[in-house]
Amino acid sequence: MDHVVLRRGSTDPAAPLVVLLHGRGATEADVIGLADHLHPGEGGPEFVALRAPTAEGGGFAWFANAGVGRPLPDSLATSTAWFRTWLDAEAPLDVERPRPVVLVGFSGGATFAGGALLADPSRYAGLATLFATLPFDAGVPTTPGHLDGAAVFVAQGDADTVIPPELQRRTWAYLHETSGADLTAVRTPGGHGMTAAVVAALRLWLSATLAGTPQGRLA
Repeated sequence: MDHVVLRRGSTDPAAPLVVLLHGRGATEADVIGLADHLHPGEGGPEFVALRAPTAEGGGFAWFANAGVGRPLPDSLATSTAWFRTWLDAEAPLDVERPRPVVLVGFSGGATFAGGALLADPSRYAGLATLFATLPFDAGVPTTPGHLDGAAVFVAQGDADTVIPPELQRRTWAYLHETSGADLTAVRTPGGHGMTAAVVAALRLWLSATLAGTPQGRLA
């Protein structure tokens, strides 16, 4: 499948790249608006919303699954390879100063983004996983210390009934207790959706991550 994108922000090919990844059954148009709330102004990053590779439910999906939040390993690996082909053209590694790349995903897009980070932690400057689960038991490592020093932002909703509660708890525990990530964590009393408070915290985290200044835990 071709790589379909929408772009916002900087047009400098050397600017940091923030990749926005939509949820299951959605499209790149559903997530690109987040860039308008995260853009720090002049000299900021380029935001790119990428369409997932598989048609599903009037939109697109990042992987086939065995239930919500449970990617099939072969499907996740295929989509990750497809994504890396695109990413390595957008932000080549074989240059003197490679572009920093931050992944920002919502729901299924965040599960996919988490898989990309777990598959190759050194490739990314940061990950924001929003109202999702990491892809446990899906062929990517989730061993202790695997994300040592990686900048990660996680947001969960106490009333989220979309992502299975056990996967939310497992994600929260792994990121806080054993992953080794440089973690910023936010909880909301709401459900499966972005709030103004999460967007504000995400904007601060993104600016600090791109500036190389870790934020530490918010909650």
